[in-house]
Amino acid sequence: MAAFIEGKHAQAFPSFGSERMGAPVVSFCRIDDKEIRLREPIMAPDALIIQDTTLLHSIDVFQGLKEDGFIVINSARSFVDLGIADYVAKFPPHHVCHIGATELAMKHVNRAVPNAVLLGAFAAISGQLHMDAVAKAIAEKFPGSVGEANIAAAREAFDMAREA
Repeated sequence: MAAFIEGKHAQAFPSFGSERMGAPVVSFCRIDDKEIRLREPIMAPDALIIQDTTLLHSIDVFQGLKEDGFIVINSARSFVDLGIADYVAKFPPHHVCHIGATELAMKHVNRAVPNAVLLGAFAAISGQLHMDAVAKAIAEKFPGSVGEANIAAAREAFDMAREA
């Protein structure tokens, strides 16, 4: 929605592996200035947003990520503590960010819903979306106090990611 607000084209879709509860889910999102006609999974992503750090050492979440890609990880733990410091050191400065998104969501929304927080951090490090468009998209999707709380969480993540 934030991409559409900015006059861009966007496409988002999930990909489910096994059909059991708790199985890893991969979701894809494309953002472009021109119409998007592709419908297949993304094999060489420009960015990764990792919500669950348990996936870091159970599957190759970084597979295909471009050398100048962006990484946002939902964790207050450092890259050293996560065991990926050597890997993320290969990326340009300010292209990687770890942020306690679940904790920020609990602080602002009182629920463990890190999506808006992660989107705010992604907007900060990638420049693909402006924070105002992210806030407007959240407000449209979640009007009222729920939206306001998610916007506050996303803005805090945006500011934290820009300072990192």
